[in-house]
Amino acid sequence: MQHPNVSISLQLHRDAHGRLVLTLPDGTVHSGVVPVRAFPLAAPQEGLSIVGSDGHELIWLDRFDALPEAARAMVEEELAVREFVPTIVKISGVSSFSTPSTWSVETDRGPTRFTLKGEEDIRRLHGRTKLLVASAEGVQYAIPDSTALDKASRKLLERFL
Repeated sequence: MQHPNVSISLQLHRDAHGRLVLTLPDGTVHSGVVPVRAFPLAAPQEGLSIVGSDGHELIWLDRFDALPEAARAMVEEELAVREFVPTIVKISGVSSFSTPSTWSVETDRGPTRFTLKGEEDIRRLHGRTKLLVASAEGVQYAIPDSTALDKASRKLLERFL
């Protein structure tokens, strides 16, 4: 269901569990909504959909600046959490070659450790070398090109693929 570009009576707040709650101009309330950028890389300030917990679009905004300032801040905060995807540049070590295992990695944001629950949490994207690793802690890590990793990192990674 697509609504016109409205911002005057659109309201966003967080509930006691930290989820976003949207109140539409007609007074209907939707809990657990998720903001989704239409063009996150090409035009991050254009095209924003707010999707209900059932996956259906509740409202479409052509531009972020159509949102009231307080709502815009909440949406940007939510998007920053959802779009946080550090890039793994080196795998320093793994606690075990069976899962779950703890990985020590170097990322573009510094060193970190995370738990890999299972091999199925390493997804291949766009061919065989671009990977997305989902940690048990809920953070997604990108490996843009596994062949660009150093030899030791590739050897550790291959044990899980």
